[in-house]
Amino acid sequence: MAKELLDVKQLFVNVEDKEILHGVDLKIGKGETHVLMGPNGAGKSTLGYALMGNPRYQLTNGEIWFQGKKINEEPVDKRAKAGMFLSFQSPLEVPGLSLSSFIRSALEQRRGERIRLWDFRKELAKAMELLQMDPSYADRDLNVGFSGGEKKKAEILQMLMLKPNLAILDETDSGLDVDAVRTVSKGVEEYQKDRDGSLLIITHSTRILEALHVDYTHVMVDGKIVKTGDGSLVDQINETGFEEFLK
Repeated sequence: MAKELLDVKQLFVNVEDKEILHGVDLKIGKGETHVLMGPNGAGKSTLGYALMGNPRYQLTNGEIWFQGKKINEEPVDKRAKAGMFLSFQSPLEVPGLSLSSFIRSALEQRRGERIRLWDFRKELAKAMELLQMDPSYADRDLNVGFSGGEKKKAEILQMLMLKPNLAILDETDSGLDVDAVRTVSKGVEEYQKDRDGSLLIITHSTRILEALHVDYTHVMVDGKIVKTGDGSLVDQINETGFEEFLK
């Protein structure tokens, strides 16, 4: 049985004084892949931001335990250093900071040591090749002038380089064409090869899941997880949608 990595207990979250999550329970073990699905406005992204510690998302009740430590009060940077990663639905542009500099700095913070530039460049080039990214993007300002697909690839590139203990992917496949989804999925599949790395994939679509092994599927409706099953629940949702969970 997988050792617990994340344990969310009766989580209530407000956004601008409006309660969005109403008592969410979720456990993720080491090396597990969990999928969170549900209709628009269900609170899926809110859960991702709350887990990562975004101050806009206020925890009013409940507990978040990560790697055996309660992290309710931990800021975003400490959660990131501890091994939590969130890929954004709409990645931010950061003028004046190159993609490679950003990743190298984050990686040094994560490892707590300086990384030789040659070693870093070699590792980065390998990951970019896997994602079919133009090598020139490494020296471009972070996400500035990137297409939607390149922004999403840059997020997966960060995940591959940082090797977080828990990667939360928020709608990573939204707005991507079939080829881009296939490439991003390949990057996620590469991350899955690390048996200790866990995934929480938040998605409307199931395209990104086609080549991935899914351990658990959760359905969220109106800020609550109303159904949990195995990977076959994804297929069921593909066939019948969310109608039966809305009753």
